[in-house]
Amino acid sequence: MTRFLRRVIEQIRPKVLCDGHSLNVIYFTKKENLITLSIHSVGRCWSSKLIREINIEEALEMRDALLIDVRSEQEYLEDTIPGAINVPLFNDQERAAVGKVYRHEGHEAAGRLGLKLVAPQLCEKVAYVDKTMPGEKKIVLFCWRGGQRSRFMATVFDAMGYDVYCLTGGYKSYRRYVSSYLSHEELAQKAVVLYGLTGVGKTEVLTGLAHMGLPALDLEGLARHRGSVFGKIGLPSSPSQKDFESKIVNFLTEVVGEEGIFLVECESKRVGNLLVPNPVINSMKKGYRVLLYASMESRVKRIRKVYTAGPGENIKQLQDAVSCLARKIGYSRAEELKRLLESREFTHVFTYLLKNYYDPLYKYPNAPSAEFDLCVTTEDIEYALKKIYDFVAGLKN
Repeated sequence: MTRFLRRVIEQIRPKVLCDGHSLNVIYFTKKENLITLSIHSVGRCWSSKLIREINIEEALEMRDALLIDVRSEQEYLEDTIPGAINVPLFNDQERAAVGKVYRHEGHEAAGRLGLKLVAPQLCEKVAYVDKTMPGEKKIVLFCWRGGQRSRFMATVFDAMGYDVYCLTGGYKSYRRYVSSYLSHEELAQKAVVLYGLTGVGKTEVLTGLAHMGLPALDLEGLARHRGSVFGKIGLPSSPSQKDFESKIVNFLTEVVGEEGIFLVECESKRVGNLLVPNPVINSMKKGYRVLLYASMESRVKRIRKVYTAGPGENIKQLQDAVSCLARKIGYSRAEELKRLLESREFTHVFTYLLKNYYDPLYKYPNAPSAEFDLCVTTEDIEYALKKIYDFVAGLKN
């Protein structure tokens, strides 16, 4: 083979040919000095050859596998198996178009439209997976219920030489797995629960302990909400309830293990619009209790640092949150606090809210108390982290 021809072949990308009924993947492979031209027929419309199937438990145990969600972007955003990448067979608009044809013209017509839409994009999708995979890995494909979308894509990837599996039951099987896990009265794992008044630094401590290698379940972080009327300030939109639950189960199974110990901040049943699963709440009630406490001055400083870190110091969002408290603190007081916020009198506003609303609401002690297994001041965060770390280490022995 001439040097010129070899150079041409090496530069040719895989090609996809579609006549509306069948799909052929044409590609070159190179091994040592041998260059081979391959033509693989995916088959008529949505048909595919037999692909190996695995259940959800087997898929989650495959540490060397790349999970690929072939559902549309919106389906993926609502919830997916943690760690899965999105390589949609159809985007949201294409999925709607194919669904409409299916309802009005039937399976065969929908299949032809699907092939027409998919064929020009297949090489790009394969190239994206190539770039995503760090070395030789298996791939596990799934769609909504383990149907035609994942089987079709599995056949294409199999034609390109991948080690391919399909998830039996698709995403729905994972959702059943999550629901089953959260159906128990309480968790097998033991919780170490951080208590304390607003501003003592519970989230800061939780994050610090995670950096020290302890399993820390940050419910507010997963919910993207800090749990009060001020909770959404400076944060992106919250996930769906399904996504929230998936992330919790993934943390408990992958990070903590079957009977391990994890840290968590005390939360009410609801974090923003999301519900904390019952077994997590029940395990918190029976967990080890750690009280954090700090001076009013340091609490106010911490709150100011968190809630004013944004464009224009988040004045409008802070004022809106104060308005939500008007029925609790009085309408005239709420208007006064909003005026003070406009004048950047943050210390005055936050001190008032802590003393007159949040502290009486939560009623936690702000000093050592015999009601708790450990009491730690957060005036020195590094000191607090070491004390709690040593406490947890003692529980494991």
